[in-house]
Amino acid sequence: MTVRTFLVGLGWSGQEIWLPRLLAHAGYDVVAGADPDPARRAAFTATTGRPAFADPGAFDTGQADLAVVAVPNHAHAPVARDLLLRGLATFVEKPVCLSAGEAELLADAERRGGAPLLAGSAFRHRADVAELARLVPALGRVRNVDLSWIRARGVPQAKGWFTNRSQAGGGVLFDLGWHLLDVLDAVVGPLTFDQIAAVTTDDHVNDAGWAAAWRHDPPAPDVTADVEDTVRAFLAAEGGLSVGLRASWASHGATHDVTTIRVEGTAGTATLRCTFGFSPHRVQRPGITLVRAGESSDIPVPVEPIGAEYDRQLSTLSTLPSYRGRAIEGAHRIVMAIEAIYAAAATSLVPAGPAEFKAGER
Repeated sequence: MTVRTFLVGLGWSGQEIWLPRLLAHAGYDVVAGADPDPARRAAFTATTGRPAFADPGAFDTGQADLAVVAVPNHAHAPVARDLLLRGLATFVEKPVCLSAGEAELLADAERRGGAPLLAGSAFRHRADVAELARLVPALGRVRNVDLSWIRARGVPQAKGWFTNRSQAGGGVLFDLGWHLLDVLDAVVGPLTFDQIAAVTTDDHVNDAGWAAAWRHDPPAPDVTADVEDTVRAFLAAEGGLSVGLRASWASHGATHDVTTIRVEGTAGTATLRCTFGFSPHRVQRPGITLVRAGESSDIPVPVEPIGAEYDRQLSTLSTLPSYRGRAIEGAHRIVMAIEAIYAAAATSLVPAGPAEFKAGER
């Protein structure tokens, strides 16, 4: 079966990630695109020979089997909801939604339209993440998971929509943090948190010197970003399992962009060290270290081309699974955790009292 595909959003994600893979995959036929920018529409038509619409609502959904939504964050839920209500299976890039309320609207659209929502968090499809998940049952009862994704210099689209809260929903927590929380779900299963402490900071997000040059974003307008570039959180789930989370778009403490997933259990600890994403400043070779009773061993994992997880995800999507509810349930859990982390971080900003300790004082 060839999946007739409607690509909605022809910006960086649509053009750099999805369009080349859809065109190269024998299981997909790109039948149309949509984007409000005339130049992007013209480039799409020149590349594919297919029409592009300014408004996705102008496309006849009966001409496609699947929509791939790669628009800016704030438009994810509204665009996906319209497509689902019109009965079209819809794949939405992360973050699937920006609030628990949007998740509920998408769940309702699934039920009413009868088509499935599919979620676009690709990193659970990495071969090294799959190998880590395979090791988890042998670790005994999981007690703690540490999730970390630190970039040396990697603020995306500095001062563009990506760093505007009203359009992106938030900063690095919605960007890198969503991926980390999704991988947590894939590796140890669904979790509900009842205690959260968190801090967010914005030391680098307004300095163009910390931008992700490898993204080739256009020059930024003279505006002030209003999102965080770093988040640190500690989350406790029922049963005593704890999760440490840190995500940073930029850090003085990093020379490369490094992702670390560490799972500690009663019978051992497994740590994956790699680099998620497309940055060229990568860990040279991903690897897993397994420690049991003081004995350490290295677990080999495949070295894959950058972006292989997106190809693997497309191959999974081409079967067009008919289940509904599963993806939005996962997205709902993640966005609720993100909302709770932001709420916890907001409470940590209360000014200290007279006994405030200052660096350098004794």
